[in-house]
Amino acid sequence: MRLASMMFAAAVAAAPLAAPLPALAQQAAPAPSTTPTAPAAVSTPETFAPLARRLLPSVVNIQTSQAIGGARAGRPDAPEMPQAPPGSPFEELFRDFFDRQQRGRPGQPPGGGPQRRAQSQGSGFIIDASGIIVTNNHVVDGADEINVVLHDNTTLKAELVGVDTRTDLAVLRVKSDKPLPVVPFGDSDTAEVGDWVLAIGNPLGFGGSVTAGIVSARGRNINAGPYDDFIQTDAAINRGNSGGPLFNVRGEVVGINTAIVSPSGGSIGIGFAIPSNLAQNIVAQLRNGGRVRRGWVGVNIQQVTDEIAESLTVPGGARGALVARAQEDGPAAKAGVQNGDVILRFNGQEVREMRNLPRIVAETPVGTEAPMTVWRGGAEKELKITVAELPNDQQAAATAAPQQTPSPGGALELAGLGLKVSPINAELKERFSLRDEARGVVVTDVAAGSSAAERGIAPGDLIVEVQQNRVTTPQEVRDQIERLRKTNRPSALLLIENGQGQRFVPLRLRADSGRPG
Repeated sequence: MRLASMMFAAAVAAAPLAAPLPALAQQAAPAPSTTPTAPAAVSTPETFAPLARRLLPSVVNIQTSQAIGGARAGRPDAPEMPQAPPGSPFEELFRDFFDRQQRGRPGQPPGGGPQRRAQSQGSGFIIDASGIIVTNNHVVDGADEINVVLHDNTTLKAELVGVDTRTDLAVLRVKSDKPLPVVPFGDSDTAEVGDWVLAIGNPLGFGGSVTAGIVSARGRNINAGPYDDFIQTDAAINRGNSGGPLFNVRGEVVGINTAIVSPSGGSIGIGFAIPSNLAQNIVAQLRNGGRVRRGWVGVNIQQVTDEIAESLTVPGGARGALVARAQEDGPAAKAGVQNGDVILRFNGQEVREMRNLPRIVAETPVGTEAPMTVWRGGAEKELKITVAELPNDQQAAATAAPQQTPSPGGALELAGLGLKVSPINAELKERFSLRDEARGVVVTDVAAGSSAAERGIAPGDLIVEVQQNRVTTPQEVRDQIERLRKTNRPSALLLIENGQGQRFVPLRLRADSGRPG
């Protein structure tokens, strides 16, 4: 998905999304079924009015401001920017024209001198009568002043309680002389594709707007973060809706509206909301301590493809998460997890695919001794792993280091794979900038159109394992390949290492038309 097509639903100088929806007022009874196995049909609700009326007061407009380099440069004679309706096309036109004019003023220093204020808006919703409000992190990111506008237009100064950048959530606190109306979280796991949902907010500066739609899809990954599990909806969501609630027909928050896909910036019926079941734990931790503690087990993983599943004889086909590397001294390594294990279950939850595992682990309380099922050597193996806290620097990569002593041996062509490999030596280390601790066999040539080329193997990559057996010489690689061919295995599973880390690559054991030169 191109960056230009994905945008957060916050608006600069435009208002946010506000308010959840109450339970459905009227709903026709299911029509009689003519077939015992046919599901009962449910007619469209006659009106959402009672639901919207009940929920609107709990949705708020969040207004933020931030000091930026100002065009006025502290000069009282500098003109103010003309005012335009928030979110209107004229607002951006006036701002661009005003900034260009100020940059061209005689004697005006670059950058404009002192500061002016940049304003933006988003949405939020009240979850505690004492004044606790949930919104998106990107709505308040960088703000040095946050105000909350209630449904009755009361404006309250807000304090930032805590943020979580990985899930794009934030918690605010306001002080009010009276209890505030609240809305409850619902169980997002029960939201099914086709269910009615309502979004309430302040899109493009139009406060208290209600839109209705359905759940379009579940479990969407939009590459917004490591724990993506978005609910997709066609309820209209526009800029300024960020942080606002997505309600079910019972008036429960099942999602937090966060992003849209649009070529124009306006709603085209593709919006995304953070599921409430993911948000609730994050919000609770932010309220209690201002930060989030996540589980961590210390593994680098990759997707199990059909070919990898076939190579490892994983029952049920492509499922689970393949361990490319168990980090040294991490919880997984201490629990006995090995490179090449396929994690099938963690702490009682099925790992259907690779991207499920980080979220499941992150939601597991730190210190938990969690059961884990892995597929290893053609059988399931049960392990116990103590979940640690995700370190702040867990994504830091290992740095390159000096050269290693040359290894003896000569280059070999791997017939049928389109590869030529060589032992690690001084010339290849310098040529490919190999790490000091590099082990394995160096790929020196890849035939165009070969299966290796199709799988992204490139010169300079290291073959560390073949079918989960360590290799240190080209002859060992060839021997492992021939052994697999003799047993009529359709593919060989190679552990490949390069500057981006380690990954398993399945290669079909067939003759390729290409040959390395």
